[in-house]
Amino acid sequence: MINPHLHRQPVALEAEKHRDLRVAWPVTDWSVASRLNAIFVAATEFGDVCKEFPIVFVRAGREADGRDQIAPIAVLGVVAEQNLYLEPGRDGGTAWRAAYRPAVLQAYPFCIGRVDEQRFAVCLDTAWPGVGAAGGQPLFGADGQPAELLKAMRQHLELLEGAVQATRTFGQRLLELDLLRDMRFDATMPDGRQHTVDGFLTVDQEKAQNLPDNVVGELHRNGMLGLIQLHWTSLGLMRRLMDWHLQRAGGGSAAVATTGPASTPAPSVPAA
Repeated sequence: MINPHLHRQPVALEAEKHRDLRVAWPVTDWSVASRLNAIFVAATEFGDVCKEFPIVFVRAGREADGRDQIAPIAVLGVVAEQNLYLEPGRDGGTAWRAAYRPAVLQAYPFCIGRVDEQRFAVCLDTAWPGVGAAGGQPLFGADGQPAELLKAMRQHLELLEGAVQATRTFGQRLLELDLLRDMRFDATMPDGRQHTVDGFLTVDQEKAQNLPDNVVGELHRNGMLGLIQLHWTSLGLMRRLMDWHLQRAGGGSAAVATTGPASTPAPSVPAA
């Protein structure tokens, strides 16, 4: 998927046009993600994501039948255009401070773009400074066939695209069961000021616990019950985000509470 806050100039790769193009992969300077305060995560990576990032849900457009499209996101910052998972690197660049990077970032500067309803193309963010690096890795061989890096990225992106479709099914089931509710985090700063992070959805714990036994069994068998548990577990990391926010501002620790409902627009993320 193409995220306009990350992939600034995505171009579909073609052997004829890009045969000699090289890229300095893997990415070591993550300043490209400095204005990214949330990013889509697939259901298949919840187990890794929940250890490092709060996972919440947002409305991300409409399905073909008019229903809301629900996307899970990893929260990276508590104000607009803030990524708290970045820190100064040893070489003067910008390092990623978490042990895990969401799958969309693992593929960067590559992404997948839709050609039509049936076809997709591997794209490259040509705005990234590592594109065209003299010592970079080739994308195509002399015969015009994809080189090893492009083969690996295509496989990764195809797997991710499949995971996106399964994640959409998960979001639709949460909607059908009316389990999602608007929520917000309220933080009390050391100086007494209030800071609110809102515009997202969480799974209502009381509603989930009161589901009929046959529905609980269904969610257990298809793995969705486990995903809900991982989502709940991850929410405790909002306190760490608020503390990181205050550290950057030179403050102490914040007292964080989860409340609801929220009333402001959700973070801007592309439809899954």
